[in-house]
Amino acid sequence: MDERTRKIAVAGIMGAISILLGATHWGFIPWVAGAALTIMHVPVIIGAVLEGPAVGAVIGLIFGLFSLIQGAIAPTGPVDTWFTNPLLSVLPRLFIGPLAWLAYRALARWHEIAALAAAGLVGSLTNTILVLGMIGVLGHMPWAALPPIVVANGIPEAVAAALITIVVVAAWKRIAVGGRRGSSV
Repeated sequence: MDERTRKIAVAGIMGAISILLGATHWGFIPWVAGAALTIMHVPVIIGAVLEGPAVGAVIGLIFGLFSLIQGAIAPTGPVDTWFTNPLLSVLPRLFIGPLAWLAYRALARWHEIAALAAAGLVGSLTNTILVLGMIGVLGHMPWAALPPIVVANGIPEAVAAALITIVVVAAWKRIAVGGRRGSSV
């Protein structure tokens, strides 16, 4: 398979996984006080790490468009309707992949597993900070209410994204993980 075909295939597969996670609600992990952690952005991060920032941006676009459509036709709560605005649903998601890729590239020569963890953390926090920032800019919530959300949801989501990114990409690239010689994911 040539490089261009592989990039298209990875973008399509990861975009489909992101949609599947949202449509089935498998992309949400129950968390404290009835809240949920999302992992819907993880396919964007993985696609960017595997195939570069442009592929990450395309998958982010798919994720964002799905959020916009879901907010319009199948909202599960009043907050979901905010995502009918593409400034909130699409624009922040375009940056997840490229910024995750930059974090990965900055560390990949030094330590592959650390680079994967950094990509997961940066990509996830990009999603959290840009979406919450746009919520603040659009006046949907007071700015003072946003930092506690970053702490309560954003940080655990980032840790989950880092772990999933390490496991999936290490398995894909057949990178040995762990302390035992010859062990692999």
